Amino acid sequence: MVTSAGSSPLAVPRLVVAAPASGSGKTTVATGLMAAFAERGLSVSPHKVGPDYIDPGYHALATGRPGRNLDPYLCGPERVAPLFLHGAAGCELAVVEGVMGLFDGASGHGELGSTAQVAKLLRAPVVLVVDAASQARSVAALVHGFASWDTGVRIGGVVLNRVGSDRHKAVLREALDEAGVPVLGALRRDDALRVPSRHLGLVPAAERRAEAARWIRAAAAQVRASCDLAALWALARSAPPLDAAPWDPAAEVGPVPSRTGRPVVAVAAGPAFSFAYPEHTELLEAAGAEVALFDPLADEALPAGTSGIVVGGGFPEVHAPALSANTALRKAIAAFGGPIAAECAGLLYLVRDLDGAEMCGVLDATAVMTERLTLGYREAVALGDSVLAAEGTRLRGHEFHRTVVRPGPGAPAPAWGFTAPERGTEGFVSANVHASYLHVHWSAEPSLARRFVERCAAWACV
Repeated sequence: MVTSAGSSPLAVPRLVVAAPASGSGKTTVATGLMAAFAERGLSVSPHKVGPDYIDPGYHALATGRPGRNLDPYLCGPERVAPLFLHGAAGCELAVVEGVMGLFDGASGHGELGSTAQVAKLLRAPVVLVVDAASQARSVAALVHGFASWDTGVRIGGVVLNRVGSDRHKAVLREALDEAGVPVLGALRRDDALRVPSRHLGLVPAAERRAEAARWIRAAAAQVRASCDLAALWALARSAPPLDAAPWDPAAEVGPVPSRTGRPVVAVAAGPAFSFAYPEHTELLEAAGAEVALFDPLADEALPAGTSGIVVGGGFPEVHAPALSANTALRKAIAAFGGPIAAECAGLLYLVRDLDGAEMCGVLDATAVMTERLTLGYREAVALGDSVLAAEGTRLRGHEFHRTVVRPGPGAPAPAWGFTAPERGTEGFVSANVHASYLHVHWSAEPSLARRFVERCAAWACV
């Protein structure tokens, strides 16, 4: 549990769940651990390395707390421990699910953005999840290599996944005993733990809540039956205190001007727009906004008194017919006129049509699905002033989409210029609209939230 505040070191029992490669089963193990410990009455803080929005949705269902991301590339290494402590406040255990392989990070940037870097920044022991389906004694060489590659990373034990039989498990344990790495669990092959995927990730929990809840219960049952929870708890408690102060959204945005009332910022939510970092809402509220959620699939009007709209990411192409059918809300957004900040799926919702399905028409552009996946970290600079960013603002973001937006003759100016010249420009900026494919984490640039709320407050007074 967090023991103190301010400048004193803070102690949070914690584990980082990593793997040698993607597809090894770390989401199953991490989510199962979160749920299993939560079932025992512990308050568990869930975290995910990297920009991914989908795994945190499952983590939130498993723990009853917001799933939070820790991304040194998007937020800066110096913010990882403060953001972690902010999310883990009041909790008795934190579980951090890694990304890709343990040492994989932002391409061309060394360890930046990797699970290994986050584990070192958090001084947290690592549980390595190994897919043992096609291995026997060789598993020891694999684990030994990962344990010795970077002495700053402490691998506290291994959880074997997709173990075929008792004999298979015995061979694996014997080999790892020789390597001196404890085996903390051995999960059998179980088709019930398969989760449907979309693009490079799972289908969001918000789109399949009942099925997701059943999957989490199955993962927790497998972890309880197959892992040494007492040993994992002891390993988590071995993590030393962190000499950092928790991230504070109010301190980040600074003093807020006195206003008559709080401007209402309507934030899109629900199955079509489930991609959101909780820190964004916290920064909006710290900047003086009243945040009101709305579901574009179900709600036919914006929240009462709306002074600004934020539409984040998701999979609108999956829900395009239902979004299009909600004519009343689309017309309300088209006629709104106030500040709008939209990311990726939000951008698609604002164009005239998506694969022929009518959208809001705020932007003179159309969008179509393609076979090509655009994916990766980006460095960008704001090309002009907008409701979200001042001209010249530099930040890092992430792209993940299979669509292409084709601007019409009346489309506004681009939002971002990329520092990689071959990527050109991207997004749209008009008097009151900032819409872009680029996902950003506002904790790295809190001025985004402050500026947006100021524009919302000014528009509400017009």
